[in-house]
Amino acid sequence: MDPILISIDYHDPAWIAFAFIFGLAFKHFNLPPMVGFLVAGFLLHFLGAESDQFLLEIADLGVTLLLFTIGLKLRIGTLIRSEIWATTIIHMSASILVTTGILLCLGLTNILLFSTLDLSGAIIVAFALSFSSTVFAVKTLEDRGSLVSRYGQVAIGILVIQDIAAVIFLAVSAGKVPSFWAIGLLALIPGRHLLGFILTNSGHRELLAIFGFVAALGGAALFEAVGMKGDLGALILGVLLAQHPRANELSKNLMSFKDVFLVCFFLVIGLTGLPTWETAVAALILLLILPFKTALFFLLLSKFRLRARSATLGACILGNYSEFGLIVATIAISSGWLPSDWVIVVALALSASFIISSPINVFADTFYAKYHGILQRFESTQRLPGDGNISLIGNRILVFGMGRVGRAAYDEMHPHVENKILGIDLDEDEVSKNVDLGRRVVLGDATDPEFWSRLNDAHDEADMILLAMPHHTANVNAAKRLRERGYAGPIVATALYPDQEEHLKDSGVNEVYNLYAEAGSGAASRMWATMESSPDNTR
Repeated sequence: MDPILISIDYHDPAWIAFAFIFGLAFKHFNLPPMVGFLVAGFLLHFLGAESDQFLLEIADLGVTLLLFTIGLKLRIGTLIRSEIWATTIIHMSASILVTTGILLCLGLTNILLFSTLDLSGAIIVAFALSFSSTVFAVKTLEDRGSLVSRYGQVAIGILVIQDIAAVIFLAVSAGKVPSFWAIGLLALIPGRHLLGFILTNSGHRELLAIFGFVAALGGAALFEAVGMKGDLGALILGVLLAQHPRANELSKNLMSFKDVFLVCFFLVIGLTGLPTWETAVAALILLLILPFKTALFFLLLSKFRLRARSATLGACILGNYSEFGLIVATIAISSGWLPSDWVIVVALALSASFIISSPINVFADTFYAKYHGILQRFESTQRLPGDGNISLIGNRILVFGMGRVGRAAYDEMHPHVENKILGIDLDEDEVSKNVDLGRRVVLGDATDPEFWSRLNDAHDEADMILLAMPHHTANVNAAKRLRERGYAGPIVATALYPDQEEHLKDSGVNEVYNLYAEAGSGAASRMWATMESSPDNTR
């Protein structure tokens, strides 16, 4: 029997249910459920629970699927942009240097566990703390619907380069380099065509999900077999499939599995170990480095031409510690480079950074709105491509969100308004595809307050505005912004559920198009029209 099935303890479902209750409670207070999962893990450990093989395996599976789905959305060309590679290198270097200095100073004063650190130990701890959490960042971006936004792609790119640094560290710390057979991984580049063919013929349901699991776990296994980090393999497989027309569908298909498995990841962090007062105080001191880490990200992103709001949100997302810190600490302890207590210190600092970062990210837009005057002083005078001003003059219809619904609406209304229609989307690839097909589409994130400052006041000329963005909160926020800016014309929005309809109408939307209900109504209308026009219809 499979060892992972043997390892399922009767407590495991109870622990997961316990995490669900805490996640539900935190969601009620508008905080990310992941914080509730972390708190549940700490409380369970306080009550005597411990992580087991099943929870650890499921947590690892969740991270592997997470990295695979990141790859499916990653634009590999973005990694060569200066705002990504230069920000990462400068930030990691400065962070390691400053943190090492702080740790050595604390050691000289004989404060708690810091007195046990020599120069090499301080550098290792500083290196571990220089990383940001991929899991936290992606979950936050997904909850906001900002994974393909400008700052979302920059944040993901920074995390990918950090992962490359992680692979190098693992190779060095293990005293080995990738095996000779690692060169065979280059065959995956032409092999992506075969993978794409299989993906095309995998249908839309269970076979599609199975393909995703096989690709993610297979990629991880291949990289592990040649001495490389398995999670990097899952990421690379996702990147190779990112340009496939069904990559987005595959990502959505895997989303629910990934979210369930990641519950165990956050539980395991909370179950890492019981703190002593020494480890707790040491972790608390490490948290004082977070403001420096966050501020440095903001300054660098601003320097590399991101707008103030994008730099603020990006810095907030990256201003935490990474689960990779636990791996670094574990390896360092097993190699005799660090005292054993430091794995608890890093685990506590990591968990506490999540708990602190979660509400910060929830209220990041509020913070920016309050202090935007100060934050905008750090903006570069130059703009990244796609961040220039947008002219709405002469457009009768505006379509926010150029996905399937937005494109269909654009094409249907285009001949009726004599090309006086403009589409707006936050996905650079989506904008490029639409422009190539002859549509008038510009890059813009309607959830970004700075986006509205890029517009002239000609939105009053529009006869109608359609909000067809895939995330409900984005449509709600855009409707509020439009009404606040004085737009009095009709606004139509899309929704999936009845409660969303009410929310949209309360936000100033005149008509709500329920995609499920209207699809059925539209199908019935066509059925009736077909019956009426049929020559066999004698009724």
